[in-house]
Amino acid sequence: MATEVTEYKQQAAQRAVNYVKNDMVIGLGHGSTAHFALLEIASRIREGRLKNILVVPCSLEVERQAQQRGIPLTTLNEHPALDLTIDGADEIDPDLNLIKGGGGALLREKIVAQASRREIIIADTSKLSPRLGTRWALPVEVVPFGLRPEIQFIQSLGAQVTLRKNADGTLFKTDQGNYILDCHFGPMKDPATIAHLLEKRAAVVEHGLFIGIATDVIVAGPEGIQHLRRKTGARSTTESPE
Repeated sequence: MATEVTEYKQQAAQRAVNYVKNDMVIGLGHGSTAHFALLEIASRIREGRLKNILVVPCSLEVERQAQQRGIPLTTLNEHPALDLTIDGADEIDPDLNLIKGGGGALLREKIVAQASRREIIIADTSKLSPRLGTRWALPVEVVPFGLRPEIQFIQSLGAQVTLRKNADGTLFKTDQGNYILDCHFGPMKDPATIAHLLEKRAAVVEHGLFIGIATDVIVAGPEGIQHLRRKTGARSTTESPE
C-alpha cells in the first residue's frame, strides 16, 4: 500500500508540473508530495524541457533541496507575484478548503499561496475528506511567549491540543522559531469561523486552515488522476494541461 501511495503522489506531482511553462516564477511547497514536484522540475530543467524558471521555496528545507538539484531560486521581495504554486495538503474537503502544516511550514506556504495567481494542490486520494478535521489535527503556529494562553484558548473552543515535538522529544520549532500546536477539533462544521477566531489572537502567528485559497486540486488514486477546479468543482480524468 505504501508503494501505491508513493506512486499516486508522483503521478499527481507530474501532472501538476505540466502546468509549469518556460519563464515562469513559481512557488514550491514543503512535504513529501511536493517533493516529487521538486524532483520533476529539476529533471525537466536538466533535460532542457524547462527554461528560465525561478522558484520561491516555502521552507528552508525546500530551499536546500532545490539548491542541491540546480533549481534557480528567488524571493517574494524580488518577485511579489507568482504565476503558480505547487503544494501538498494534509486534508481536502469537497469545497477545496484545506488543512496544511503537517510539516510545519504553514506560514510560509500561506504567504506564497496568497502571492500566487494559481494554487495547485497535489495529493493522493487518501487526503480527500468529507469535513476538515476528520482525519487530521489543525496545526496552529504560536509564538513561545504566548504558548500557555493559546493552549487554553484553543481548548476552550473544544479542541484537544498537543504541543508538537520532534522524534527525540525536543520541541519542534518552525523556520521562524515558533511552536506548533496540533489541535484536534474533530470534523469541523464551520472551519471558517474557527479560522476567524484564531486570527483574532495576537500570539497565533498562523493556522493551517487554507480557506478559499486552492484554485486547483490534482489527486491520484486507483481510479486515475482527477483534476478539481474551484470555479466549477468539475472533475476530469482525461484533461490535458493548458
